Amino acid sequence: ISAMSSVISRRPALLSRTSRAFLSQHDATTVPHRTRPGTPLRRHLASGSAAPRKSRCIYVAATKQHVGKTSTSLALVSGLQKRFDKVGFMKPVGQQHVTVRSRELGVDVRVDKDVTLMREHFGLSHVDYRYMSPVIIPRGYTKDFIDGKITVDEQLTQISESYEAIDTSSDIVLAEGTGHVAVGSIVQANNARVAALMGADMVLIANGGLGSAFDELELNRVLCEHHGVRVAGVIVNKVIPEKYEQTKDYMTRALMDNWGVPLLGCIPDRHFLGCPAIADLERLFKTKLISGSSHVMRHYSIAETNLVTTSLGTFMATLRHKPSRTLYLCHVTRNDVILGFLGEYQRRLKVGDQFEATLVLCGRKGKYSLSTDMADMIRSWGAPVLHVEESTFRTMEMINQFTPKLNIDDKHRVKEAIHHYEKYIDFDELLRRTSSSDDTFDKPA
Repeated sequence: ISAMSSVISRRPALLSRTSRAFLSQHDATTVPHRTRPGTPLRRHLASGSAAPRKSRCIYVAATKQHVGKTSTSLALVSGLQKRFDKVGFMKPVGQQHVTVRSRELGVDVRVDKDVTLMREHFGLSHVDYRYMSPVIIPRGYTKDFIDGKITVDEQLTQISESYEAIDTSSDIVLAEGTGHVAVGSIVQANNARVAALMGADMVLIANGGLGSAFDELELNRVLCEHHGVRVAGVIVNKVIPEKYEQTKDYMTRALMDNWGVPLLGCIPDRHFLGCPAIADLERLFKTKLISGSSHVMRHYSIAETNLVTTSLGTFMATLRHKPSRTLYLCHVTRNDVILGFLGEYQRRLKVGDQFEATLVLCGRKGKYSLSTDMADMIRSWGAPVLHVEESTFRTMEMINQFTPKLNIDDKHRVKEAIHHYEKYIDFDELLRRTSSSDDTFDKPA
């Protein structure tokens, strides 16, 4: 199908056994839990002891964007790798994609960007890219679906056959959803429906808080219930450190009293994880550093951003007395500020002082430009300078509203996210619930 961005291979018209079983029931109000066939036990703990029951797939979905779903998924895969030999990963329905090489097919395929992060960082070589991102929804996909160029059956076949391939070669599988539970509904492939198709248990991710967080969780839980998906637990992210114990206590009781569902993790906020690197700003503004490419993975917080509207003298005093790691923004016509920045960069190099500042030059495209002579001078001096073809106001606004996403290039932030999140997750309770039958699922540990 031309609109499908990830074609596994030429498929027969018949659906896989998982799709057929699911579609026979999908018109019902509630889809019953899918029970697994009594196949021989294939999962073994890393220590060599046999697992008591084949664990269901763990499906991770959030209540909304920017709640730390990918950070949580990274921590989950890391923790599962300490407990199982082979951990599988997939993103059944994705959006933002990259092109990678499928070893099995010998051709390039498109996969969700989070798939490359997980596979490369954790070395998941036992799973081929062809199975890890079966359905991608690029621009125009929804219209093609409504026009009948793409069918529900085709989507579900791709998802179920990909999952079965990964499940067969893995001890346990973690699937990362896209956005909140209802995302994908317009193409009849929302996270709850896909989780039901895969026989997965859901882990819901929410931002810290109590009332609003619980309300958002309830909206997503109801859709899981509608599709017959068990909720294994909840993880609450980005909790204000000063309110950590309070949030953990009250959310634990609220979840258990209302749903009988455990709080599997309560993660305090880690400010650094939300700080963009220069590489993130390059992607945001679709540009590249004029010079200073070795600084591309340097991170800045909003508090470390300074708009220069003062005289050169005041700017130089600020440059020398403010913390070295500061992101400065000025208009592209401020040659005095540019030369002052370059001069201070060279001075620091000569005396061996640390210099971690970056200068962002702003100016609306078509109205203001950086002169060729100035661009050449910047390149020859090597200071980290970024040119953005937006007004200073718009540039500041975009930086303030920007939420950086984890990616394979930012290895430091990825490692920090795993280290920070993993220790707060109750893996024992998660695995107990996902390996429990319906009769024992809600029994306390």
